[in-house]
Amino acid sequence: MNFQQQPTSAYLQKCRQLIDVVEHQLDQINQAADWFAETILAGRMVHLFGSGHSRILVEEMWPRYGSFPGFNPIVELSMTFHNPVVGANGQRQAMFIENVSGLAERILRNFVLSPKDSALVISSSGCNAVPIEMAAEFQKHGVKVVAIITAKHAAASISKHPSGKKLADYADLVLDTGAPVGDAMVKIDGLETPVAPGSTVGGCLLVNAIKAEVALRLTAAGKPPKVLTASSVLGAEKSTALFESAYDEHAYRLSKLYEGFRESGI
Repeated sequence: MNFQQQPTSAYLQKCRQLIDVVEHQLDQINQAADWFAETILAGRMVHLFGSGHSRILVEEMWPRYGSFPGFNPIVELSMTFHNPVVGANGQRQAMFIENVSGLAERILRNFVLSPKDSALVISSSGCNAVPIEMAAEFQKHGVKVVAIITAKHAAASISKHPSGKKLADYADLVLDTGAPVGDAMVKIDGLETPVAPGSTVGGCLLVNAIKAEVALRLTAAGKPPKVLTASSVLGAEKSTALFESAYDEHAYRLSKLYEGFRESGI
């Protein structure tokens, strides 16, 4: 097979372009980091939400190596459990559920939100109902919302929300992964449709840039974060102690999200 450009080279070239897109959003990244750091310094949490493959970016933010407490990953398995593909818990159901209006309100009914909180809502198309309503619900509670979308793809997509609005309409700040319409970035001769998506790459660049900026702000404020760090870096004993301390902090912060509930009457 003789292509003008090998697929691997083409994909890597496209990924370099994603870095440029992210680099042109430094002001927005810094603004997001300011809000998130303020939330964490106030003892509250940054809520993270993504349906479908956007779940990847939620878990990229926390918990994993190089990340730290202060983030509340909200992952609904009904919309993100992709492995079965078909049959029970299959993709058809997941894609249906992420467009069920009213579900976001039920999800957030589990938490006591505060205007001191902030949120990161991720949806490449920005057009599915549940992420849109998650952002809208956060804003109702005075929570600042940062959205990560794929701007070109979102512009070319039709909202699946009854209002016709998109995620960007309910965001205080919008970040762009830089991926193309349809997400896939590599064209193959003889193949009608492109392959190899880019939104996860661009999204990971964004969330890790934000994470690093938040760490800088917390450290400068005299509250350095407890970063999950491998034993190969710190040694087994210190690494284990750091993990336990970080998880304890997460549990403590999470408990604040349940304060204020009272036993309901029947």
